[in-house]
Amino acid sequence: MANHKSALKRIRSNEKRRVLNRYQHKTTRNAIKALRIATDKADAAAKLSTVISMIDKLAKKNIIHDNKASNLKSKLTKHVAKL
Repeated sequence: MANHKSALKRIRSNEKRRVLNRYQHKTTRNAIKALRIATDKADAAAKLSTVISMIDKLAKKNIIHDNKASNLKSKLTKHVAKL
């Protein structure tokens, strides 16, 4: 167990951040799955902008790597264009 006040605070703040990061990442993954199973092009195109925004936010906060974000956005855009 940590002995310093600052280390105890860091443990608390890390746990809060971890829970929030997991929530945001899982929410984005669910949105991506919903986009992939969408069959209507208009509906998928509407979802695409929100999903891309969510992916960009994850990359900005270093929850996912920038290249992974780019790959996801590229694949999803191709998927929607193919519908």
